[in-house]
Amino acid sequence: MAWNKPLPHPTEISAPYWAGLQAHEVRLQQCDQGHWLFFPRTHCPTCGSRQLAWRKVSGEGQLYTYTVARVPTMPEFTDEMPQLLAVVELDEGVHINTTLVGVAPEQLRVGQRLRPVFDERPGSATLLRFTPVESSHPDVISAEGEQAAEPEAPAAPAQNLPQIDCKDLEAMRALVSDDYSDWSNDIVVTQDLIDQFAALSGDNYWIHTDPERARRESPFGTTIAHGALVQVLMSRLKLPMAFEVTGYNNIVNYGSDRLRFPSPVPSGCRIRARCRVKAVEQVKSGTQMTMEINIHVVGQDRPSVINDLVMLYM
Repeated sequence: MAWNKPLPHPTEISAPYWAGLQAHEVRLQQCDQGHWLFFPRTHCPTCGSRQLAWRKVSGEGQLYTYTVARVPTMPEFTDEMPQLLAVVELDEGVHINTTLVGVAPEQLRVGQRLRPVFDERPGSATLLRFTPVESSHPDVISAEGEQAAEPEAPAAPAQNLPQIDCKDLEAMRALVSDDYSDWSNDIVVTQDLIDQFAALSGDNYWIHTDPERARRESPFGTTIAHGALVQVLMSRLKLPMAFEVTGYNNIVNYGSDRLRFPSPVPSGCRIRARCRVKAVEQVKSGTQMTMEINIHVVGQDRPSVINDLVMLYM
């Protein structure tokens, strides 16, 4: 997938640091008086020496402080909620601003020992993240691994789900619930996918198709997917149903009683869905079920699509 988040711009001074990360090494500057320094610069802030050398270090340290951000710091980070923003104090004494991976917010504590994780997903740069030393999280987040996760999940093995005859109105109505299903698989809504939908539908409004203008002028700070696109992507999200309806000759998609787009889906974000049976009623043509399907950006509580889909079992 194309990386949709901001990336660093190495300078002549900082280039050795970024080159080190690409080699899966943490490199720091040290002056001729033994002082370690970060961020990269031309002189030592402690003694003023300009005799600096780059040294490879372990990258291990401790959690100096952190915050759990539940509102995206930028629109592009919507799919990373909650963000675990942290300052890590390396064993050499310098402080590095970073994000934490492989750990739940409730497991964090100041002073916790951390190790580096090299994030290759951006492609053109490698980013430094951290995880607890005891975590099973890999040392490298590979671009290949991210891409391998994108294809649609294969169909789940057949399960012996409870079978409900569509003509058994009492049993069908017993499916009505306020509780949602488990989450579906997730898929990435790329800019390329948005552009394809714009070309197909004719809706090429700049808020969807012009990343540069959207960055300057859009209230969302980036391009967003069409609501209709997110809705139709439902067919690629495999909902884990807890029952199987039987006894019908045909199912008709009867439309939607309600369709809302409460929150945007920024390009590059992952989406997933869950559902619940909202209503069941007998109609002249058969049994009508209304299923509320909510599509969310991964990590967001507020849905991006609410669709009360009406299905007619005939």
